[in-house]
Amino acid sequence: MENINISFNKLELIDFDLMYKWLNTESVKKWYFKKDWTYDDVVKEFTPYVLKQKTTGEPIESFTILYNDIKIGYIQTYLLKDYPEYDQLVQAGEDSAGLDLFIGEQDYAHKGLGSIIILEFLRNIVFINSNIKKCIIGPEPKNTVAIKAYGKVGFKYIKTIQVPEEDEPEYIMEIKREEIV
Repeated sequence: MENINISFNKLELIDFDLMYKWLNTESVKKWYFKKDWTYDDVVKEFTPYVLKQKTTGEPIESFTILYNDIKIGYIQTYLLKDYPEYDQLVQAGEDSAGLDLFIGEQDYAHKGLGSIIILEFLRNIVFINSNIKKCIIGPEPKNTVAIKAYGKVGFKYIKTIQVPEEDEPEYIMEIKREEIV
């Protein structure tokens, strides 16, 4: 894959058809949301993220991932302090952001784009906020492909936690601002 141009657009209502498609692919269901999605589920879950751009409330900043102007996936960030129960489990500190993503277009999965996407997102979105000193990501321990991609960016393992509402534990990894900027 030559001439890689990665960019991000704020998630919009017009992206819900793609989100519905992506969330129902096997690889996304396996690691991201473990359920079958209806279109109404997508609307209910992601409308607050879209409306957040215009109002206050939902603290998640959500984006589509573009590869050479083609939407290929979803990425989001949030301040850990906005989720106190999770923050207490992770214990990363008030200056920490969280990050989640998936590549929904299967033609672009497993092509080495994950680490490139994350690095661009950290540089251009997460660490633009000068108050953020580190970023946390929490794949499942069995998601070795994701863990390897995060490691290529510079994320380091901190600990494994069990979030009460989740079936599988999270393999918490961290990267500090000075390690990438």
